[in-house]
Amino acid sequence: MAISVPGYSPSFRKPPETLRLRRKRVRSLEAAASPREQPEPVPRRAALAAGLLLRPFPAAAGRGGGGPAAARRNPFARLDNRPPAAAGPPDGPPRGQQEAQDPCLDSNQENDLLWEEKFPERTAVAELLQTPQVSFSKSDIPSSESTELPVDWSIKTRLLFTSSQPFTWADHLKAQEEAQGIIQHCRATEVTLPQSIQDPKLSTELRCAFQQSLIYWLHPAFPWLPLFPRIGADRKMTGKISPWSNDETLQHILMSDWSVSFTSLYNLLKTKLCPYFYVCTYQFTILFRAAGLAGNDVITALVSPTTRGIREAMKNEGIEFSLPLIKENGYQKKKTSGTSLGNGEEQVISDDDEDESFSWLEEIGVQDKIKKPDILSIKLRKEKHEVQMDHRPESVVLVKGMNTLTLLNFLINSKSLIASSGPQAGLPPTLLSPVAFRGATMQMLKARSVNVKTQAVSGYKDQFSLEITGPIMPHSLHSVTMLLKSSQNGSFSAGLYTHEPTAVFNICLPVNKILDKETLQEELGNCGLHPKTLDQLSQIPTLGKSSLRLVELSDFVYNWRS
Repeated sequence: MAISVPGYSPSFRKPPETLRLRRKRVRSLEAAASPREQPEPVPRRAALAAGLLLRPFPAAAGRGGGGPAAARRNPFARLDNRPPAAAGPPDGPPRGQQEAQDPCLDSNQENDLLWEEKFPERTAVAELLQTPQVSFSKSDIPSSESTELPVDWSIKTRLLFTSSQPFTWADHLKAQEEAQGIIQHCRATEVTLPQSIQDPKLSTELRCAFQQSLIYWLHPAFPWLPLFPRIGADRKMTGKISPWSNDETLQHILMSDWSVSFTSLYNLLKTKLCPYFYVCTYQFTILFRAAGLAGNDVITALVSPTTRGIREAMKNEGIEFSLPLIKENGYQKKKTSGTSLGNGEEQVISDDDEDESFSWLEEIGVQDKIKKPDILSIKLRKEKHEVQMDHRPESVVLVKGMNTLTLLNFLINSKSLIASSGPQAGLPPTLLSPVAFRGATMQMLKARSVNVKTQAVSGYKDQFSLEITGPIMPHSLHSVTMLLKSSQNGSFSAGLYTHEPTAVFNICLPVNKILDKETLQEELGNCGLHPKTLDQLSQIPTLGKSSLRLVELSDFVYNWRS
């Protein structure tokens, strides 16, 4: 006979036991259910009909046909973060069959997709590390392979080289090798390496040449303040110490010192002892090139990006310039000058057009009841195309010949060259040069090698990479690629990250006179560059408004993507 206990119920079960029974019941129902797929809910069918990208239905993926259970969805991920699917042929499989074939995304995959959206640059680095050779589509590969890269006048902020051979030879240079590399740079020593180096780590000549290729010259220089890039650098400079921001005396001293350095650079360029240099302001970047480079027999200066206010100020100073990428009425816009008679004629024509545009109001007798727009509004409306191209690559300005000297004086005396407020207030523009000049500071690009394991068909294999960061100018890019061609036995891949405002410097300008190699070496032989680098910089640019993005060297033959 059972003893009755007060407050005790025989049918009572603890919560874990109840959950265990429910799991057993669900499993038994799944085993007894037919293998056919369960119908999808009406809202889901409507979403699929509208073309939305949805995950496979859990009932069909996890419970039907004994398939694997659906992975738990990340509640912080979006369902529409997958790239749009390409339009399939009209006779392709139905939408439901396509979804049944595609595996559902787990939470890690969703997070990776979100990471790709927020940090595309890091995704590109990961792809380079995963694949030793970069594959190119037919549209990206030039029509003919070449043993040399096209000239790229843009400034790179980062280079990432990957190879199947290690880059350990580039790390931990000895004191003697570092000193020898600096001396070779200062004396412009020409270094010629063999086509292939068997053991790069034991090649002192290679390591000294690598140190030589990383050197550049900068003004002004403040160790605690990043001075390149200057466009869009307010966030990086926020919170940095800038004692000159509120001190006009200190600003005047800095600007006076900068003017001396700028004039020194221009004089070196004029005497062909400096091949080129950059002036980087918080609004625009200027590339000065010596005569004989890029197919021009005179000094040229490219300014990008510009605004209507800058162009008007240059006109008022009498600087003749052209807009190479702007075409009007089927012909290319020629030199524009504030002192030419053409502007006066245009002004007269515009005034006549203005009178004719409001003459119909007098005919109907309502000229006094309607307020006419002021002259400034009419002028802005008629020059709408000039305002729309501000801060765009199409606003690049070309200055040639003696007008570059007028541009020099304009930049030195212009108050708009320096920011009046913000983190860059009172800070002179940055001068970048491949050779030394008055008041310049020697700087080094940062280089480091990384070894990683990448997954292959037969397991894991070693993948070696070399990262170079800093303001990488055209001569440094060419010198480094020449060295790696020898050290890596003619095989490597590279990802190049461009300072976008300088990509437009690769446009093809009107060619006046192309100098032969002998004349070029005779006139620019003392500019401090390697003869092969000088020969490349003398080529006519062919990249247009783009720049090199990916480079692949295979069997000493280059393929590239821009």
